[in-house]
Amino acid sequence: MQTDQLISTFVEYYEERGHRRITGSTLLPPPGDSVLFTTSGMHPLTPYLEGRPHPLGKRLVNVQRCLRTTDLDEVGDATHLTVFEMLGTWSLGDYEGPRSLDWGYGLLTEGLGIDPGLLHSTAFAGDDRTGPDTASVELWQGLGVPVELTVEDNWWSNGPVGPCGPDSEFFLWSGDGPPQSTPTRDDRWVEVWNHVTMTHRRLDDGTLVPLSQRNVDTGLGLERLASLLQGKPSVFECDVFAPWRRLVPALWSLDEPSLRLVSDHLRSVVVLLGDGVRPANTGQGYVLRRLLRRVLTVLRKGEAPSRGIDDLPEELVRHTLDHFRQDMRTGDVLRMLREEEHRFGQLLERGRGVLAKPRFRGPLTEEDFHYLHDTHGLPRELITSLRQE
Repeated sequence: MQTDQLISTFVEYYEERGHRRITGSTLLPPPGDSVLFTTSGMHPLTPYLEGRPHPLGKRLVNVQRCLRTTDLDEVGDATHLTVFEMLGTWSLGDYEGPRSLDWGYGLLTEGLGIDPGLLHSTAFAGDDRTGPDTASVELWQGLGVPVELTVEDNWWSNGPVGPCGPDSEFFLWSGDGPPQSTPTRDDRWVEVWNHVTMTHRRLDDGTLVPLSQRNVDTGLGLERLASLLQGKPSVFECDVFAPWRRLVPALWSLDEPSLRLVSDHLRSVVVLLGDGVRPANTGQGYVLRRLLRRVLTVLRKGEAPSRGIDDLPEELVRHTLDHFRQDMRTGDVLRMLREEEHRFGQLLERGRGVLAKPRFRGPLTEEDFHYLHDTHGLPRELITSLRQE
């Protein structure tokens, strides 16, 4: 099943169950928001999860593009991306967690054809403040799906204060042969769908008070599920990355981890540009610049590459802009990439001069790394690369 078909199947399934589709926002949160980027499908819905009536009602479904920088060091493994899409559903004070899980089970098994024997679940075991999530456990037992109880892994919170509550998760077996063990003991169980029941609010002093409006918030990673349904070993081999895997190796000779990082970061940079972010030394623009410079640092390992970023085929840029429904000219994207590559070249020359000073010829301390970054704009990975020349 291709990702476009997966999206339409997901949305139509929930529309048949009374959910109204809402338009996903860009990667940029509303003015005044404390975070740099939209990190989950629920983020733009926070006011409605806190009680404001939504104009489309109490049952919602959407597709939301997200960006997370907390997982940058994990990008390149089988499941993590910088920019990804989240399929989400919400109950704003309407139905509770067991109904959400029952519908989710129906979508995965009947709508998407997943063998029920390849599913595992987790649920909240309870702690000294709140009891176990017995309603979810009973639902799983009734469906015949094995359930593992945990504490920390199955309690969701939106930061140190605010709404929180137990969550129950779907896991899909990705290994060869019959399923074994449990999700916390075997990483071949891949988390695909999280269902959160917001039951409490955590106050500044850490105490929990019950919410007057109990919500359900679910999130399913599109690329992660697509790769599993397509029988691929990683998100980088599902259909949305097919053109990247076909065209990028013709430009640069890369090992598999480097190919994944370059494809992910360049794709993310295109999406950021399409959403209106421009390179800068702070804030959102710095994230864009950092992603691109990580790519350039990887590309220049060993011999200098004969092809530059501006050689990126227009087909890749257009494919990404069209997939994320962004209205931007490919020529403008390539022009900005070319300008950033030129700035990076200037940074390299400056960095070589700084690192040639006697102070930096020996082992570097953390203080040295901070000084080189804050004073000369040299990130750690670039410093390491330059010292290996």
